[in-house]
Amino acid sequence: NRSLGISQFGLSPGVSYYHKSGAYLDVSGYWSTEYDPNYYLTVLSGGYIGAVTPWWSFLGEYSRYLYSNLGDSVVISYKNSVGVSNFFDVKPFTFRLDYTLLFGEKTGHRILPGVMLNLEKRNWRKLDRILFYPSFNVLLGRENYYIIEEYPPIQAAIRERFGLPTTYEVEARGFGVMNYSFSAPLSVSVKNWNFLLSYTFNIPKALPREETFLSNSGFISASITKYLRLKK
Repeated sequence: NRSLGISQFGLSPGVSYYHKSGAYLDVSGYWSTEYDPNYYLTVLSGGYIGAVTPWWSFLGEYSRYLYSNLGDSVVISYKNSVGVSNFFDVKPFTFRLDYTLLFGEKTGHRILPGVMLNLEKRNWRKLDRILFYPSFNVLLGRENYYIIEEYPPIQAAIRERFGLPTTYEVEARGFGVMNYSFSAPLSVSVKNWNFLLSYTFNIPKALPREETFLSNSGFISASITKYLRLKK
């Protein structure tokens, strides 16, 4: 949710089916040099895309995360998510507001407000559409984590004398900003093909009293999509 690390490479093949009613199904796989085995995740998703008004559209989705055996050192806290995304068009901007409930071993809440600038050019040379849509997003969330507390001075001194730890671990829960992200995607459409190239820069933030080491990171992603129209 915050940092994707550095010097990593990954692939994500997938297939989706969209019905004219707005319902859709998606299966995606994830391969990365960060994990062993490299193919570490399959995501099954289903949802619905609809419009409330000409300027307000939404997407509701449930996802199930199927992880490979990553070993005892990797803790999988969330294996399910339910969320809704809202898009508000005020040309040339699109304002976004997402809410996601994550659950599994733990429960987490995520809120993602953002704004996107849409710069579009249609029917240019042999290209059907060129779209550049830089965006800025803020990830807010509620999370459980552990913090280190110290015993009172007198009690700590007695424990130290007997060779006992002078600190103890306490579970805490915090809510706040978890990440800022800037992205610059460029989308090119030609007939039933779409090509996307994007750069994203993340600025992760620790929650109040959360003891973690986070560093800024950026990554480049590219995708190729082929649309197949199924005849009745």
